[in-house]
Amino acid sequence: MDAKTIYAQSSDIKSRTYLEYRKDMKKKAIAELEVFDWLKSKLSILYPNQKIKLSKFGGDTFLWFLRKGGVTREPDYRAKVDDKDFDIEFQYADKIDLNYFDFAVSKITKKNRKTGKREPHQDRKILYILKYNHSFAFFDPEWILKNGHIGFVDAWRKDAYGVPKAKFLEVLRTDSTLKIVVEMIDIKNYILNFQHDFIGITKEKLSYLLQQVIDEQKIVRIIPNDLDSFFKVCFILDNLNKVPQNINLWLVYLLSFISDKNTTEDLAKIIYCVDFLYSKTDLKQNELKILVEKINLCFKLLQNFEQKDGSFKSSTDLSPMDETRYALFSVNLLEDLTQDLIFYYKVDELNPVTKIYQNISYINNTYKLIKK
Repeated sequence: MDAKTIYAQSSDIKSRTYLEYRKDMKKKAIAELEVFDWLKSKLSILYPNQKIKLSKFGGDTFLWFLRKGGVTREPDYRAKVDDKDFDIEFQYADKIDLNYFDFAVSKITKKNRKTGKREPHQDRKILYILKYNHSFAFFDPEWILKNGHIGFVDAWRKDAYGVPKAKFLEVLRTDSTLKIVVEMIDIKNYILNFQHDFIGITKEKLSYLLQQVIDEQKIVRIIPNDLDSFFKVCFILDNLNKVPQNINLWLVYLLSFISDKNTTEDLAKIIYCVDFLYSKTDLKQNELKILVEKINLCFKLLQNFEQKDGSFKSSTDLSPMDETRYALFSVNLLEDLTQDLIFYYKVDELNPVTKIYQNISYINNTYKLIKK
């Protein structure tokens, strides 16, 4: 395979915005998927003696990120109570140090084309969860229209409906069954942040290496003829927002590195590169087949490395903490790849992600381990 010569200066390396974006979007996905079972149970109480059907919007093809960035306008849940269908928009807050509870204008109202006035949506309800005291509110958009007003929200950089804190607290109801849901959301968010440190750690290591080389030679020449070199090249290209020539050949070649001899560190590097290359190209059927097979193999390898104490073990040369971070980073990207493949390529050989980190068997122990 022809290797591409890459020239880069360390000062040109920027943060990987696509991964950061997906990490931020995954926080909402964690909450949406953890709340699902609780919400279904709660609807049965709110609508007694009625037939309840609840689904996550998109079903098995639910995707929490968009390839070009941004936020989807689709509702969070679809509900059917007897013969009545409606959407459910979900929001949550961690704590109560807010003067107003804000809601996106488009989620609450739509403009009447004849009158020009904004009218509340009639096809949806709003679910709001306040995490710190395990409380929730479930109401119609009309309530926001009556009790809030439109104003500019700095954090969102746009107008939104704001409901005064005192007024909003009146409709919140404490629910003890939310405690376990909120705890799992917090656990998974902690894991999300922990595994993502792999990027920062790598950036520091690679920036230092590049600086040393640049000081001596001014330029860097890296040839991807082994996994370590391949990883460095992909990391540099990714952070420079550039792509290699013959990207599909790179991807297929990279997939050949995956085997039962890999360590967790190997898998983290390989899957990072796969994720980078995959997102920049379209796959042919034979390439798609290989990728799906390798993703399933990666899941099996990681499952074999997992220990009951929550750690991962693949080598005596790696520390339990490092191994666990590598494994969690790999699982994180494999889940992203899985849903992207199901959404865009309609593959059915992969298990849809119904809960973030569903592939971590001893998640509570993993959390305790990395929290030490």
